[in-house]
Amino acid sequence: MTAVLEAPAARTGHDTVPLPRLLAAELRWIFRRPRTLAVLGLLALIPVVIGIGLTLVDEQPGSGGGPDDGGGALLASAVNNAFVLPIAAIVMSLALLLPLASAMAGADAIAGETSHGTLRGWLIAPVGRGRLLAVKAFGVATVSVVSVLAMCVTGVVTGLIINGTDSLFTLSGTTLSLGGALVRILLVAGWVVLQLWAVGAVALAISSWTEHPMLVVASVLAGDIVFTILGFLTSLDWLHPFLLTQNWSMAPAEVLQDPMGTQMLGEGALRAACYIVIGLSLAYARLSTRDG
Repeated sequence: MTAVLEAPAARTGHDTVPLPRLLAAELRWIFRRPRTLAVLGLLALIPVVIGIGLTLVDEQPGSGGGPDDGGGALLASAVNNAFVLPIAAIVMSLALLLPLASAMAGADAIAGETSHGTLRGWLIAPVGRGRLLAVKAFGVATVSVVSVLAMCVTGVVTGLIINGTDSLFTLSGTTLSLGGALVRILLVAGWVVLQLWAVGAVALAISSWTEHPMLVVASVLAGDIVFTILGFLTSLDWLHPFLLTQNWSMAPAEVLQDPMGTQMLGEGALRAACYIVIGLSLAYARLSTRDG
């Protein structure tokens, strides 16, 4: 990593290192970590395990259901339904494992390199602090995208192998074409990726203030759990619109309806965008004052 950043002292203070070179170096650094590969492999296996497990369930999916269905209801509806299976697997993983992947990437991006002494190479190299943050954010975003896409691919393939292409139907009972089902699955995937980018931005903000990666991961996951608990308290209804995890288990179910709903998906996307802006702003404010 630091070799990519080496440059003559006379160029210090200028963004002389090509951005594509920085991005490629960051991706190599990320995807060579065994823990990153282990998490991605685990996430890719989840839809396969769920699909195999559901073949042992005799209960048939109901024709009803609505956007208020949670992860458990989605899982029950995924029986013999190749369309619901990947979405149910993603929604279940959104409770913990997917945020864990983004939190780990954000923790390693800054705090991890600080603890290993490699971040100083970034800070003294001819790379602006804004560009540094952009490269780190790109790495975290890429991990989020790969995590969700891995689950989508294995989920779709598993569902089609087990149930066939004639098992693509919505919770409203209408049948979808393979192309139509894939479009809706990708819509859910994009929405979930946006939520994970928000988690990653928060992780980067915390990571910029510490040199302990585990502290970042623990803080993000603790916040996830606290936000989820607060979301169950009806006395705090006024706070719910500000909680990132609000409707994480219900918004994707809008895609499973015919006609498809968009209200909770839109609100969740806007909320995630706000968290991304705030998280990256805090991270930049901290990085701009660091000297090593």
